[in-house]
Amino acid sequence: MQASIINLPKFEDLRGNISFIEAEKHIPFEIERTYWIYDVPDGQVRGGHVFKKQQELIIALSGSFDVIVDDGKKKQTFSLNRSYYGLYVPEGLWRQMQNFSTNSLALVLSSTTFDENDYIRDYQEFLDLRK
Repeated sequence: MQASIINLPKFEDLRGNISFIEAEKHIPFEIERTYWIYDVPDGQVRGGHVFKKQQELIIALSGSFDVIVDDGKKKQTFSLNRSYYGLYVPEGLWRQMQNFSTNSLALVLSSTTFDENDYIRDYQEFLDLRK
């Protein structure tokens, strides 16, 4: 399975816009956990791991950042900078986030609760499993 951009509903209004996400309607999983990443110092990288089971939707609620998704053979860079786009990342893909703009805010919706055993944090181990 590949990572892909999901266009979220966007309703424009003179008073401001609204977007929303409904589990299993706009994204292919039930939401078990939500977390956000913010105040990332200049030049820092987040992520750098793969999940065995967890699926994610990553949204730039404010600012911008890049998500690099790697299947072990090909790397794709997704630049997120609109709050009505989400990046769906299925399980089994290495991902890292970088190039955070000042005051950026990343929202991550997850299909699982936190489980340290679901992570592979060693890139070579990831590559070995992909063979």
